[in-house]
Amino acid sequence: MTWEEKRKLRNQVIEMFDHAYQNYMDHAYPADELMPLTCRGRVRGLEPSRGDIDDALGKFSLTLIDTLDTLVLLNKTTEFEAAVRRVLSDVRLDNDIVVSVFETNIRVLGGLLGGHSMAVMLREGGQHMQWYQDELLHMAKDLGLRLLPAFNTSSGLPYPRVNLKHGVRGPETRTGTETDTCTACAGTIILEFAALSRFTGDPVFEAHARRALDFLWEKRQRNSNLVGTTINIHSGEWVRRDSGVGAGIDSYYEYLLKAYILLGDDQFLQRFNVHYASIMKYISQPPLLLDVHIHKPLLPARTWMDSLLAFFPGLQVLKGDIRPAIETHEMLYQVTKKHNFLPEAFTTDFRVHWAQHPLRPEFAESTYFLYKATGDPYYLEAGRTILDNLNRFARVPCGFAAMKDVRTGSHEDRMDSFFLAEMFKYLFLLFAEAEDLPFDIEDYVFTTEAHLLPLSLSMVPSSSYIPPNRTSEEELDDSNFDWTCPNTRLLFPDPAFPRNLREPIRSAVDKSCPRPATYREPGMGRPPLRAQDFMANNPEHLELLRRMGVSLIHLKDGRVQLVQHATQAVSAVAAEDGVRFMQEMMELSSQQQKEQLPPRAIQIVSHPFFGRVVLTAGPAQFGIDLSKSSTGVRGFVTVAEPYSGCTEITNAEYVQGHIALLQRGQCMFAEKARNIQKAGAIGGIVIDDNEGSSSDTAPLFQMAGDGRSTDDITLPLLFLFHKEGNILLEALKEYREVEVLLSDKARDRGVDVHETEEDCLTEATTPTSFEPVGQSQTSTVELDKSVQEEVTPSKEEGSPPHEDNTPAEKVSAPAEKGGPTEIEADLTEPKEDSDKREEPEGDVDSTTSQWMNCWLIGGKTWRLFSRWRRMSSDSHQRRSRPTHSRKSDRRSPQWTEPNRFLRVRVR
Repeated sequence: MTWEEKRKLRNQVIEMFDHAYQNYMDHAYPADELMPLTCRGRVRGLEPSRGDIDDALGKFSLTLIDTLDTLVLLNKTTEFEAAVRRVLSDVRLDNDIVVSVFETNIRVLGGLLGGHSMAVMLREGGQHMQWYQDELLHMAKDLGLRLLPAFNTSSGLPYPRVNLKHGVRGPETRTGTETDTCTACAGTIILEFAALSRFTGDPVFEAHARRALDFLWEKRQRNSNLVGTTINIHSGEWVRRDSGVGAGIDSYYEYLLKAYILLGDDQFLQRFNVHYASIMKYISQPPLLLDVHIHKPLLPARTWMDSLLAFFPGLQVLKGDIRPAIETHEMLYQVTKKHNFLPEAFTTDFRVHWAQHPLRPEFAESTYFLYKATGDPYYLEAGRTILDNLNRFARVPCGFAAMKDVRTGSHEDRMDSFFLAEMFKYLFLLFAEAEDLPFDIEDYVFTTEAHLLPLSLSMVPSSSYIPPNRTSEEELDDSNFDWTCPNTRLLFPDPAFPRNLREPIRSAVDKSCPRPATYREPGMGRPPLRAQDFMANNPEHLELLRRMGVSLIHLKDGRVQLVQHATQAVSAVAAEDGVRFMQEMMELSSQQQKEQLPPRAIQIVSHPFFGRVVLTAGPAQFGIDLSKSSTGVRGFVTVAEPYSGCTEITNAEYVQGHIALLQRGQCMFAEKARNIQKAGAIGGIVIDDNEGSSSDTAPLFQMAGDGRSTDDITLPLLFLFHKEGNILLEALKEYREVEVLLSDKARDRGVDVHETEEDCLTEATTPTSFEPVGQSQTSTVELDKSVQEEVTPSKEEGSPPHEDNTPAEKVSAPAEKGGPTEIEADLTEPKEDSDKREEPEGDVDSTTSQWMNCWLIGGKTWRLFSRWRRMSSDSHQRRSRPTHSRKSDRRSPQWTEPNRFLRVRVR
């Protein structure tokens, strides 16, 4: 990259910073954050609560304090001086408000200390800030004293929250009852507190931070040398035992290494090196970084990664381990290019797991550090990509808006303070030359919020705190120091070496290829069974489960329970596959913990049905919202040609003005809708191609778009499972002209039900209002590949986002200490009445007979529904079979009791 190009990009960074900062000052200050879509400030208590996210807001002009040292780095000395005066005159730190200890420490205390460092540097330069008398430092000490009550625990670990005015204890604090905190929350204190102690000469702050780190070190799992994600602040017991380098732990590791750099204490480096060796042994699977269990570190704890781990390649640069840093960064870069931004979480085959992106700076941070270490212009191009995507997709008139969904490009009314504090620092440093910087950046260390603390603090006398138990001699193994900060030119004499590392990773992401298969047991010859592919009625799958030590148990209430005993697996490798299968099953379950839109109704209104037949249908995330239509969409149905609807409709003359019937598969749902809309259809119904599927046994889902704008789709599209779709197809086959109503709920029927017999009303009618059926009797852990798109993204038809699925299963986490792992999934089938089993073969129960009579009275529909009468007879014949034969029919189309089917599905 030429000098002119770098300069142009550097100026672009400054322009983008000005756009964000000025809009905050114009529209939000003195509020904590800017809401860039509505162009106003976010004030806690005045805006709807966002839960834990709001714990960072304390009515102390968070964004301004967080941005102080960024102003100096970008040569905005005049703005910095004005900002400091505003902070001193306007900001109050004694508000009666409960805030996060972690966020307040890294953002506000760190921001005040970074601002103080810059003010002192400018004052010593003799041109600016000559009036400054350490006022920011005095504010920092005041805030530090307000945070200290949080450390009043027997363990020394801080409470997660503190009241700025009242502390922790007492009813007026509205806090102090918490028992758990994250490892990063307790372990990301030392830089700010030690700097505060050394700036002020008061050792109490550094002493408390060291005590917390000592406790975490003592509580590490001694065999794996890993720490968990969540810990009890009183007992020190691990609450969450999964371990990684992302959310919940990330900055704990960062602060161990940086505390050594800032304070010069070898003990911090030694602890980091011990942890790092375990990270590279258990968590790092280049280029992936996957969480594991601290007690069973060879077993992965989840199948996805979160975006916060993007800081880790930068930390590896500081450690001096460049090769894995290059590999992981390349993976993150390719995922970024694939989705424009790094999703909050993404799977091991690089698909979106959580679609948000709150403008996090960790990837830019690692990009800067790798460029500093290697001088490779490749990382300048990565920085250009970050800039371009921010301007193209996140920039709005009042700043930069977080991405609500990286797939659709939708925005969230949010611009966190770290965007100004970190993102623009790292991007400016990436493109700036030495002469562009107002000071030598090598004289400072970055906190986790990118605040600048001077390395000269290492020469200030340390606190009087003495750790209770000095690390034993055998733990101080000098071999762990060997690869700390090596010279990259000695490591990689070949300039092509980094490129050779990146090429295979680029290919893997481009092809969305899954994680490389682990070593397979000789003789098995196949990859392990994946949870999303599992079918409970597939004998081959059941055999694979048996080999992995997983048992499938049918409960009396109709649910299916999965239990794993590792000792019953055919081998250790198979046992690991079993654990992974159980974890994936729980992942599929947890992906669908949010409420979905209600189902829609397809009502057959033509003769001889007159609205009595109502089919439960799934909605689409695009097209007409039937819940906003008072009349729905009414029309005759016709089968589209081709039936898949994936190419131009050839029978457009029949489809025009009609509701088209389509088969699922071969292309995206949105593509089907566009093709029938082009042919003139007024609506569409997609019918599942998986024979036997039914809303009785599978959860309804929303049909997703294709990742681009679907505003052009103006017709409604609904989804029917195979069983319900067959009712519609049978009616069309029998009567040729079938008219349906697509609506959010069933409308009034065409025949007055009061004219029918009283016993029919008692047994066979339902309320006029449409209600979702079968929701309590379905499982969101789908055990049939026919609907795998609902639980995992599919190349063919996309996947609904995880937040739109309805949970209905009960899942218990894997038991600790080698116990069995259990998953209970609601797969409830119709309960059988014991006295009905004893009826003569071929007979029809009285309820079904009443239904037939009602239908004959209300409308002459016997021929259509005679098949259900025959099914009832077949069902009673099956009831007389031995018990074991029923289990093999558990997912078959005929298993649903006909009288229940009619009672639920026929209105």
